[in-house]
Amino acid sequence: MVDKNSILIVDDEKANLLCLNHLLSADYVIYTARGAKEAFGIVEKYRPDLILLDVIMPEMNGYEVIAALKSSSLTKDIPVVFITGLNDHDDEMKGLNLGAEDYITKPFHEAIVKLRVRNQIKMLNQMRAIERLSMLDQLTDMANRRSFNQRMDKEWRMAIRARSPVSLMMIDVDNFKIYNDTYGHQQGDLALRAVSDVLKRNLMRSTDFVARWGGEEFAVLLPLTDARGALPIAESIRVDIENTVIPCPDDTSTRVTVSIGLNSQIPMQNESMDDFISKADKALYTAKEMGRNRVREAL
Repeated sequence: MVDKNSILIVDDEKANLLCLNHLLSADYVIYTARGAKEAFGIVEKYRPDLILLDVIMPEMNGYEVIAALKSSSLTKDIPVVFITGLNDHDDEMKGLNLGAEDYITKPFHEAIVKLRVRNQIKMLNQMRAIERLSMLDQLTDMANRRSFNQRMDKEWRMAIRARSPVSLMMIDVDNFKIYNDTYGHQQGDLALRAVSDVLKRNLMRSTDFVARWGGEEFAVLLPLTDARGALPIAESIRVDIENTVIPCPDDTSTRVTVSIGLNSQIPMQNESMDDFISKADKALYTAKEMGRNRVREAL
């Protein structure tokens, strides 16, 4: 079953809420609010996909509400459609300048309401699909480097605030060029998928994050984890990959190994995230120099 998109309808008139809920509830999850305070509470709790917002309301009018929504990094990307009885072009321009996506006028015309809402939801879902694809590695179906960079930055800042440890593994498939030259690039792709599957099944917490860094290299981010906690995970990954059989089209099989560089730190305000990543990378190359198929901690 496909999850429904959600819509928040904000209007101080109960009849309008009932009418719009009746028109839209078959296709969307509907939340309703009769004023700004209630609306902000619902937005904070549920993060609706779309907001239908009345212009004329007590306490705060629709223009003030949308200004508040667009000023917050948490809510600025939620599309807003005004619902109003006003038909002056200046009113419409004011709303559009504040960031409204569209207008629905009263009295409501069923087909127009459904069409305008459907168009906004369709555009939203398309943009989300494009964003997901831009953050995804197509070969391994895991996060790509761009996605990793965003997550790393977020976790680094959170670790600074909480004074909590964070660990990073840089993982590289050993002698991958030789593997590709020997078995072909299609088999090389199968090997990378096999490695990615091992990484995914060894990371049990929802906060753990794995990404394809590029080529045959992967990155594993472990928030709230010090070296003592990260080292057994790294070793488990190394052993699991070494023992994984990778089938070949000719009914033979192959195996690969990986080298892993590990860095763990409780970051301070003046410390560099790039240096943290660089130390994990240097530990990886030390593991390579020491003979491959091993875990090496950063010094």
